[in-house]
Amino acid sequence: MDAPRLPFYVIGHRNPDTDAICSAIGHAELLRRTSEPDAIAARCGVVPSRTAWVLEKAGVPEPPLVSDVRATAGMICRRNVICAKADDTFFEAYRSMLASGVRCVPVVSNEGKATGMLRYLDLLELLLPGDGSEMMVRTVHVSLGKIATTLHAESVGAPLPEDDAKEDLVMLVGASSQATIGRRLKTAAKEGNVGRYLVVCGDRPVVQHYAIEHGARALLVTGGNDVDATLRTMAEEKGVVILRCSQDTASSTTLIRCSRTVDQVMETEFQTVKLGEPISRLRKSLAALDQDLFPVADPVTDRMVGVLSKSDLVDPPRTRVALVDHNEYAQAVKGVEEAHIVEVIDHHRLAGDLVSREPIRFLNEPVGSTSTLVGRKFDHRDLEPTPGTALCLCAGIISDTLCLTSPTTTDLDRKMLKWLSGLAGIDPERFKSEFFAVGSLLASGTADDVLNADRKEFDDDGVRITIAQIEELGLQAFDGRRTELEEALRDLAKSEGYDLAVLAVTDIARHHSLVLAAGDRRIVDALPFERVETGYYEAPGVVSRKKQIFPAVCQAIRKIG
Repeated sequence: MDAPRLPFYVIGHRNPDTDAICSAIGHAELLRRTSEPDAIAARCGVVPSRTAWVLEKAGVPEPPLVSDVRATAGMICRRNVICAKADDTFFEAYRSMLASGVRCVPVVSNEGKATGMLRYLDLLELLLPGDGSEMMVRTVHVSLGKIATTLHAESVGAPLPEDDAKEDLVMLVGASSQATIGRRLKTAAKEGNVGRYLVVCGDRPVVQHYAIEHGARALLVTGGNDVDATLRTMAEEKGVVILRCSQDTASSTTLIRCSRTVDQVMETEFQTVKLGEPISRLRKSLAALDQDLFPVADPVTDRMVGVLSKSDLVDPPRTRVALVDHNEYAQAVKGVEEAHIVEVIDHHRLAGDLVSREPIRFLNEPVGSTSTLVGRKFDHRDLEPTPGTALCLCAGIISDTLCLTSPTTTDLDRKMLKWLSGLAGIDPERFKSEFFAVGSLLASGTADDVLNADRKEFDDDGVRITIAQIEELGLQAFDGRRTELEEALRDLAKSEGYDLAVLAVTDIARHHSLVLAAGDRRIVDALPFERVETGYYEAPGVVSRKKQIFPAVCQAIRKIG
């Protein structure tokens, strides 16, 4: 079987901002048009209100939310599964397994739920028990209807039972002398169990008569031989089922055993796995189990959707991922360590903890926006993004560079914004005003919204840092929210174990930030901004987390070190 093809996600960092989402949209389109037709733009956090406004204006749907990129049972399981039903006969199950070349199949109900596991050896147990008991007693637990179906037999005596219920039938092969068979049937009649006997014989009218006369449960006439009309009438009167088949007697007795159903030997104690369970976890939990095949079930309906074998877990395929606007595991979607990172496009510092099994494409340049780099990739390939994607890339550049006024702005940002805005049909200055007028978090967001709208984690020499930033047109609402935000910031630092938690509220019109800080008092006091009170600072001219706020935090850490 071909290896399943897992998704290829182009995805930004946690708590994504406009650049993270828009650069993912742009790069996914570029990949689909050049080398990866299955590339999907995704996100691993809530779409901010401003970004939602951009997507609506661009006519681009929100990227799907992907919270974990680990390969799961549902992603790699085999969906085209050979199954058995509990009431399938040995013969049916054997032929199915033989034709498909499998040695183990799940047994499923009419509702599609796994009810057991059937192994090839279990079928042999039906035919030839290890203790030899069936060979001695010759009793089979089977329905007459299943026997008729397996042998393609014609019913010519009493009608077959409508309920197709299983019965304990004692097979009596009419190969002995007529007298011997007669004595055995007479004895069974005296003992009161002749009604369980299934007599098997060929063209032996006397044996046929004995079976019907003594009231056997059924008579199987083999070799295509007929039954006299008088005997048929007698059988109907006595309730004896007569079956006619073309097979010889020896073959027929084997096929009778093969008419039993698999529920008699299937394993009902077995392990299933859920659709969304990560392969890395299953590899550990299933290794010690004495089971080779595992049904994969939908956790909601409990219906089986596929199967996994232990061999599938040895070197499973991985979700392919292109990371945009970040290059640190701490900021990446959950499970990225187990994914196949194909590419990274970013404009931030290198954190050093991202590793890969294979060589990857890695583009990291000191520009104002990841969307700038994506735009240039289109340009280098003599391609133009669609108008909607061009507008998204414009929004990424405008948001991250404050419309080319941030200290992170480069000539490449200016060049790409000019080109992309022409394709999108927008005026950057007007777009900037409309963009930043949308959704003031200070005015309407909760403290949690403010802290998590655009928050990143960093590690500097073992010091855990998180920096959140929101951008506003004016800071009039800050004083009324300050106490609430300070408490939320302290709670965040404590609950997540950060040495320092920072919130920067930036006025994009005045290029001025207000900074709140919580955590290690020594680092807080060492921050190189204009101190208003403990943990509260004015930061004139500070607008860039990457180029101004994070370096200032690192400076404070060095100062106390």
